[in-house]
Amino acid sequence: MNEIAEIINSATSCGNLRHGIQKLEDAIRNEVQHEIEPVHYFANGLYCREITIPKGMCLTGKIHKTEHINIISKGDISIITEDGTARIKAPHTIVSKPGTKRAGYAHEETVWTTIHPAETRDLEELERVLIAETREDYLLYVEKKLECDL
Repeated sequence: MNEIAEIINSATSCGNLRHGIQKLEDAIRNEVQHEIEPVHYFANGLYCREITIPKGMCLTGKIHKTEHINIISKGDISIITEDGTARIKAPHTIVSKPGTKRAGYAHEETVWTTIHPAETRDLEELERVLIAETREDYLLYVEKKLECDL
């Protein structure tokens, strides 16, 4: 865990936060993995994905292709994105920009819900439509979207 703290500190001081977040994700992959089982909710064109993050857990998030809402309904968590760092205590709501990569450390058990527009209730299809596996995949998605909009 000390290695992870060092990576977070170096990421915040070097100015390349996206690179630091990726290094953190790589380091976390070498640790014992703890599965967080999401709870899925659907309502008339909306998909909500809720996770409960245990106290003391360091984690990274997925890259979402679209703007969406995040609600922290319980807990206390520090997050880092390419825009900087913040410590968030519930209740708190964030509008997340497309392409954001986030890392976090839960100071207390934290409940985090993302809310997305959805035309399907098929979880595999939603993952394909909403998530980019890498920054490069996200940039290709944006490029194709721009071409279609022309």
